Amino acid sequence: MAEDLSGFSMLELFRLEAESQTAVLSAGVLAIEELERSPATVESMMRAAHSLKGAARIVGLDAAVRVAHALEDVFVAAGKGQFHVRPEHADLLLAAIDFLGSIAKADDALAAAGPWPGRAAALVAAVDDMLAGRTAPVAVIPAAPSPPVPAAPAASEPTTVTTVAAPPPEPDAEPARPVARPIETADRVVRVSAESLTRLVGLAGESLVETRQLRPFVDALLQLRSAQVDLADAVGGFDEKLKAAELPLPPALVAVLATIRERADACLASLTSHVEDFESFARRNEDLSNRLHQEVIVSRMRPLADGIRGFPRLVRDLARTLGKQVRFEVHGEQTGVDRDILDKLEAPLSHLVRNAVDHGLETPAERTAAGKPDTGEIRLEARHRAGMLHITLTDDGRGIDVERLRARAIARGLVAKAVADQLTELELLEFLFLPGFSTKDQVTEISGRGVGLDVVQSMVKAVGGSVRVATQPGRQTVFTLQLPITMSVIRALLVDVGGEPYAFPLTRIDRILFCPQADIRTVEGRQYFDRDGVSIGLVLAAQILETGGGPPADPMPVVVISDRGQQFGMIVDAFLGERDLEVRPLDPRLGKVQDVNSASLLENGDPVLIVDVEDLVRSIDNVLMGRRLSRVEFERLAEQSRQRKRILVVDDSITVRELERQLLQARGFVVDVAVDGMDGWNAIRNAHYDLVVTDVDMPRMDGIGLVGLIKGDPARRDIPIVIVSYKDREEDRIRGLDAGANRYLTKSSFHDETFVDTIIDLIGTPAG
Repeated sequence: MAEDLSGFSMLELFRLEAESQTAVLSAGVLAIEELERSPATVESMMRAAHSLKGAARIVGLDAAVRVAHALEDVFVAAGKGQFHVRPEHADLLLAAIDFLGSIAKADDALAAAGPWPGRAAALVAAVDDMLAGRTAPVAVIPAAPSPPVPAAPAASEPTTVTTVAAPPPEPDAEPARPVARPIETADRVVRVSAESLTRLVGLAGESLVETRQLRPFVDALLQLRSAQVDLADAVGGFDEKLKAAELPLPPALVAVLATIRERADACLASLTSHVEDFESFARRNEDLSNRLHQEVIVSRMRPLADGIRGFPRLVRDLARTLGKQVRFEVHGEQTGVDRDILDKLEAPLSHLVRNAVDHGLETPAERTAAGKPDTGEIRLEARHRAGMLHITLTDDGRGIDVERLRARAIARGLVAKAVADQLTELELLEFLFLPGFSTKDQVTEISGRGVGLDVVQSMVKAVGGSVRVATQPGRQTVFTLQLPITMSVIRALLVDVGGEPYAFPLTRIDRILFCPQADIRTVEGRQYFDRDGVSIGLVLAAQILETGGGPPADPMPVVVISDRGQQFGMIVDAFLGERDLEVRPLDPRLGKVQDVNSASLLENGDPVLIVDVEDLVRSIDNVLMGRRLSRVEFERLAEQSRQRKRILVVDDSITVRELERQLLQARGFVVDVAVDGMDGWNAIRNAHYDLVVTDVDMPRMDGIGLVGLIKGDPARRDIPIVIVSYKDREEDRIRGLDAGANRYLTKSSFHDETFVDTIIDLIGTPAG
């Protein structure tokens, strides 16, 4: 929950927020330009414009307020179906977004005079004309039609777009018309809701898991047959011994023994037949369930091409702007990607492509001087391999200057020089994924090496994948994303920890190995072992997961995991093999369970926990650094923090969050922050708060939903809640109060004492 922004001015915070929100708006406009007008896209753009408007109002940028408000009007109208956003509107929308980005970076943004008010007025007028159906003024929107759309390539051929720094085409150039597919060859399509498909995937996954539970029954029947064989052999052996002894037996006993032997043989023959039939049945059912599951998974798949339609235009526009010549190739554009993953993949890949064009590739003159062709190449490739989706983005540019990266990390205080000098290239490249990290002194409007890479990693980790970067100075940079093909079923390694099974997603495992105890060395009380010249810290999985267990075996089974440059080896009791596991989310009432992501069922019906590798790495680091507190110590520190009133501020705007925190901390309150309703609810479940301040419009969970959860929880319903929103209509105020909020304020209350006075009125002074 820590978010230390005390060193930033409000204008600097607005600049940070503008950088984030204009990226959201730009990505949305590019999607709209490529005819991807989904409700989610429009909603995200509306929320981004709304947040920018509020942040600009706080810092007093009236010109930015007017333009952001005009954009919000467009997306609100689009969301209500009152306005149809078409590709030809993209230039105007991008011009407005560029204006917001420019004014945020301008040193004279707050000056009363200057070009900003006039430019804002022209843009607002143009947007009004667009909404009214009138043509936008040429002075605001230069004529620059999109290039002709090339015919779709064959599935076996890569998509290639070559862009040179040439003047734009003539305005009257007519774009090529797409060729209609013959009716007789068109695919038949039915409309199925995403929720229905998700349920089908879940049911097919459950069917697959249930069918695999037939295997233990087959094994049990095989054991029973083996026991029956032993019994029949014993009866036969007994009969043979009696005959060999030539003992006179009564005829009735001889008949009984013969009957027993016949029945034992008949039972064995019948059991063998049934076992073979049941084994065949189980095999057919598993194959059928497997094919059913695969077919349903395929129905959720979309070709990668659906998510990167705007990339050729993106590369073209950036190359023209930067005076570069770029050849953009896509291989495997028909590779299937889960719809949920594809929706999340577009923005991160866009960041990578922008970085490749802007900072990866050199200008034609620089390439000629380096002995390279004038035209640089960016190659996007997707394929399925070993049950995973692999996406690589390669540029043949200048590469990443690792030594500059090392110097930048030292200058920013991220690592001591003595340590930085010992870091390998792979370890240094991990710094690129830190939020806001860049090797550039100034970030351009297009991109900056490192800007957005934390977004890439966050998205990849959110779906259970991993991302790696490799570079050859002067030759190329390669980003590799490894993702699950679907989010409903994962391929995982099962391990035994303290007699309980745990599952590690294969996408998050660096390697598994057996480490002899003789290879372990101890430095300052910590244990390590070396592999391929890298020292890997060792911890007992039983200690991290807080389970029982005996001493480790020799050699020790070790699972090597990593996150953001930190690599650790977890000693487990045994490897249990790989499994395809149906992912079952944990009950949301549990909140965030430490070190655990989700759960599943094994073939025998036993539950298994799927670990959260990112969480595990933090837990391991806390244990090694001595930061994990015992329960007694934790409760003592919690009691100390409760001596002062503690407030949780929930708002998706970084500017508003920091302003509210500064106002409250200045009065002596202890303040935590959360970025949306879901983040706020998890915080409330894990800590005591005397009061909650929340916005209304937020992603994942809005403020009304958060208020409902708090008031519906018997243990927390008495916590006072203050809603602070830009919405000042009476119906909005009534809606907030009806949900259970104690007060409803508008964000204009920041400009006087109303906000702080309301807090004190509800819970008293900070130490009261």
